[in-house]
Amino acid sequence: MMVRQREQSDLDELQAILGVRFRERSLLESALTHRSYLNEHPDVPGLTDNERLEFLGDAVLDFVVGEYLFRHYPHHREGELTFLRAALVQTQMLAQFAERIHVGRFIRMGRGEEQSGGRKRKGLLADVFEALVGAIYLDQGLERVRTWLVERFIEPSLPEIEERALVKDPKSRFQEQAQTIFGITPVYELVHEEGPDHAKLFTMQVRLGDDVWGVGQGPSKQAATQAAAEDALRRLAAMEFADEEEG
Repeated sequence: MMVRQREQSDLDELQAILGVRFRERSLLESALTHRSYLNEHPDVPGLTDNERLEFLGDAVLDFVVGEYLFRHYPHHREGELTFLRAALVQTQMLAQFAERIHVGRFIRMGRGEEQSGGRKRKGLLADVFEALVGAIYLDQGLERVRTWLVERFIEPSLPEIEERALVKDPKSRFQEQAQTIFGITPVYELVHEEGPDHAKLFTMQVRLGDDVWGVGQGPSKQAATQAAAEDALRRLAAMEFADEEEG
């Protein structure tokens, strides 16, 4: 009985932190329940783990973030929007969101999971955050979850994400965009080098799979690599522009 009272007190505390009062508390309970907890407490009636809510929350997150970026960045191309969305919904960022509202304290998990550091594991925290999004959506609808996400997480995080994107070198920017848009990591290859030792000129190319995306030259392999990445970024921008023109 005491355990149940403590759990209910925890739910009240978390709702105060979230700024959301659930109509159906069982949704919040499920969002916080890792499957390892059910394995150790099979006798708890009606309790389900958070995996289905995580699935739903992932879809809701993608939509809310995508819609927000579409409306607030009217001059950004598809690739730029995709990059920003990926940065906002990646595991590391969602885990930061979860840490911001102290979710780790409230997760119900098995002893083994807890002893192995589950309350601080990034992937687990991100999963619980997605489950919370799904629970809020089911309990209070899209508009409520949209407001909650935008005010508490999306808008406060975007300036830092944009700043990081601006200061990154061309190689880093192209790698992030290539992985986000195509799911491929760029590969750089030395094509040619010429000139005496004191005045070398290197030519590098960058490939995505079998396709050459950029070629660059420079006085060092590193400089030529950055030039090749810059060339690839220009091609990517041109491709997006052509898609817009056709659309």
